[in-house]
Amino acid sequence: MTKKTDIAFSILFAISFCHLLNDIMQSMIPAIYPSLKSDFGLTFAQIGAITLVLQFTSSVVQPVVGFYADKHHHWWQLSVSMIFTLTGILTLSVAQNYPMILMAVILMGCGSSIFHPQASQVAQVASGGQKGLAQSIFQVGGNAGYSSGPLLAALIIIPNGLSGLRWLALIAISLSILLGFIGKWLVRELKETHKKATSRWSTVEQYSRKKILFFIFVLFMLMFSKNFYTSSMTNYFTFYLIDKFEVSVRVAQICLFIFLFSQVIGTIVGGIVGDRYGRKYVIWFSILGAAPFTIALPYINSFALTIGLTIVIGTIMASAFSAILVYATDLTPQHTGTIAGLFYGLSFGLAGLGSSFFGWLADQTSIFYIFKISTLLPLLGIIAFYLPKMKKETAVEATETV
Repeated sequence: MTKKTDIAFSILFAISFCHLLNDIMQSMIPAIYPSLKSDFGLTFAQIGAITLVLQFTSSVVQPVVGFYADKHHHWWQLSVSMIFTLTGILTLSVAQNYPMILMAVILMGCGSSIFHPQASQVAQVASGGQKGLAQSIFQVGGNAGYSSGPLLAALIIIPNGLSGLRWLALIAISLSILLGFIGKWLVRELKETHKKATSRWSTVEQYSRKKILFFIFVLFMLMFSKNFYTSSMTNYFTFYLIDKFEVSVRVAQICLFIFLFSQVIGTIVGGIVGDRYGRKYVIWFSILGAAPFTIALPYINSFALTIGLTIVIGTIMASAFSAILVYATDLTPQHTGTIAGLFYGLSFGLAGLGSSFFGWLADQTSIFYIFKISTLLPLLGIIAFYLPKMKKETAVEATETV
């Protein structure tokens, strides 16, 4: 029996804060889609392509970065991510045409792909065994940041145009410095000790590599269904509200902020409950529990009730994120960077691909039609039935690497 390590809250809150600022800059892009559509005369298909390019750069690069982070630990890796993001921000602020917009989002996508795997690894190292809580603290920063992007877009970008993005360059520079200190802490921790605390949950049985890969695939599909739906809401919810309820762009963006912010609460609650009662129960509730509300959403004709439903949907669905990711790392504790890269990167990238398809479909049909289809995605959560049972351990075990 090993002694449980203390959770490093100062590091967790610092990396969560970095996640917040990083995702603020990322979420500004879909938040300004209505402005980009009108200013540059873009179609819904081109809007979907922007999302595809942003997510695709993350999905291609991020698993590779995660695999590298498992093998090599450099303090400067996190700081480099902000260099890409900074360049993307400056490029977008002076964009004159569609190709420049695409180049800007490619750079910002690369920045995100470098940031997430090692940042998630930092949360694992600082967890002290409470991996669900630690991952939730890290993720809630991203949720808060992603939800704040539309609000800042309404207050800064809409009145001032793309040139207002230049103020975000100061954030990127500050983040690069802070992430350098966090990177040095991570390298020091990994050098000082060879034993790090793992989760208090493990599989009831020992499974073959083939079965573990199958379980990872199931978890990946659950994450994909969640991200696909969330991506569709993020990219097209403002258009849906504008067309159906004839609200202004600013009001629609504030409503998007409310939906995204509701995920903050769900993420924290899901992490705590998963640590205490088991992650499979959280996954079941989060994916399938949201289905009745998502299916009802397109048929509600009340603006207030629509916003109320989105709050419920956002809260319930977000509770699964930490549970799914930590469940996967519990199955493969030696590959936390790779798992983070796959689940943050590839699942988001495939969700971007689906969102791009929905953009094309919206041009062919209507924005209301794609909302009726996307609401069925949470039903994919039924495959959580195949996940193995987990048992709670009496003590926190040790592993040689994170």
